Amino acid sequence: MSYTDHYAQYLEEVVTDIEICRNSDRRVVFCYTSDADVLLTYSEQEFDRILETYLRGEPSAAPDEVIDSMESFARIIAYYMLNGLGGEADISDKGVVDYLLSHFEHVYSLGGTGAQGAAALASTGMPLIGYISDRSEIVCGLMDYPGLDTIKDGRRVPLKEIQQGGPVYHVVFSYTKGDRFHINGQAYEVPVANRMILDYDTIHKDILVDDGFKTYMEINAKQVISYNLSGFNAIIDTELTRERMKELGDHYEEVKRNNPDCIFYFESAHYLSLDVKTLVYQEISKYVDIMGMNEEELVAHTKERNVSIDKNDLEDVIRGMDIIIDKYKVKGIIMHTKDYAMYYGDELKGVNLEKALTLGNLLSGTRARVGHYGNLDECRESLKLALSPAGLRFAEKLQEMKLEKKAFLVPSRYMEKPVCTIGLGDTFVAGVQFAFVRR
Repeated sequence: MSYTDHYAQYLEEVVTDIEICRNSDRRVVFCYTSDADVLLTYSEQEFDRILETYLRGEPSAAPDEVIDSMESFARIIAYYMLNGLGGEADISDKGVVDYLLSHFEHVYSLGGTGAQGAAALASTGMPLIGYISDRSEIVCGLMDYPGLDTIKDGRRVPLKEIQQGGPVYHVVFSYTKGDRFHINGQAYEVPVANRMILDYDTIHKDILVDDGFKTYMEINAKQVISYNLSGFNAIIDTELTRERMKELGDHYEEVKRNNPDCIFYFESAHYLSLDVKTLVYQEISKYVDIMGMNEEELVAHTKERNVSIDKNDLEDVIRGMDIIIDKYKVKGIIMHTKDYAMYYGDELKGVNLEKALTLGNLLSGTRARVGHYGNLDECRESLKLALSPAGLRFAEKLQEMKLEKKAFLVPSRYMEKPVCTIGLGDTFVAGVQFAFVRR
């Protein structure tokens, strides 16, 4: 049996989902971090100048390495570009940030999984609650959507009512396939499009969630449709991590006790410290229903268990998901890729998982197509795109397999040349939330 396209049907259901929330106090919640992303435009001339001036020896990079000078920037970024890799690294020297901003063209964009997910969902007209850490004018302006509120003094208020302080900058250094650079007169090309996220960020070395926000969530737990968690990946202190996760764990337990139907969704990310990642996952998996990730993060998780998987082989992908579910005991995993999205795990009562994957694909695909968070009309335009041939092959393969757990797979809408590649995973998570609105 071949895949049946239900994109148009589920998109029209969104209208009712939005009305249900507008006419009640039921809300999706996105947490915890936000920042002002600085999107640099790659310049071969400027990057060559950096390499000529600052590169010492061969390009190289070590796990958890910090960029503490232009020399380390040149060495590490050249290594990632040579191999078409992407990732995230800490910057400890603000001079590096100042250099990049003064030598490369750039624009500001919203950063943080929770913040981007909230903005993407709000762009469809869905009312919701967001918690943000960077409350600067830039961030609050980028999140200024009708119906997107936060909590202040025990009540829902627009984000501009909590505006204060300066922005946290995360510099996004992107490169596309074929971008050229030179080392010692030798020309090289980037083999695969990717990006490095460079954080000069002291705020997110700790996650302090306002007590008033936690109290509101606990008291109003029955109105919480889903609680989306992310933003722990910049912490590097293990003892601090233990302390914060214990505090938040007690909070999550109270929300769960007051509303067992609330879906806890945890989106994976690149962690600056593997030790911190281990602590976060150990604690948070006690409360999480669904763990979300892309295929690269799936490979990274299995590698931590000394298992190598081929992300292009469906049986290997499922084997990797089994390993993660067995380790963390979550109900299920949602994996999103450019060609398809897939859920694997237990069946969730009252949740249409095919709808979740479909709308996740549609919102992220629309952002890729138009370059910003899409409204419903722009999502309807995306339906004209064909389904991914690779995604269709995976869907057919899945239907032939006999599995112990439930599995759903939805091909994405295919684009040869997307306008935007930033924040697609976060936008995907936003679309998934519509499936959690119970009729």
